[in-house]
Amino acid sequence: YDEIEYITDCNFRKVPQPRNEEEEMSGEIWYTVGPHDVFPETFGPFLLGNDAVREAFMRHHADLLDVEFWQSHKERILAGHVYDVFPYDVSRRFSHAHEDRGI
Repeated sequence: YDEIEYITDCNFRKVPQPRNEEEEMSGEIWYTVGPHDVFPETFGPFLLGNDAVREAFMRHHADLLDVEFWQSHKERILAGHVYDVFPYDVSRRFSHAHEDRGI
């Protein structure tokens, strides 16, 4: 996943269950993968190797590893919803840092 794509162009999928022992033990991907397929459950091994990072990530962002999370966001965007994404909780935002001084 080293490319940037619009969420609406992605096909979010679960990794299929192996049909037999040969597929399960294979060191290669045995299922078909299209050019826009994304498998969120596979993000973990690449992003969460450090135990402290894994613990913090799973506490706050475990939903990012869930295919339903991404599918629902894609559907809402396609329906016209525009997301506002804020990096901090409301209480920690800059606009609140100087409220007591009237700025």
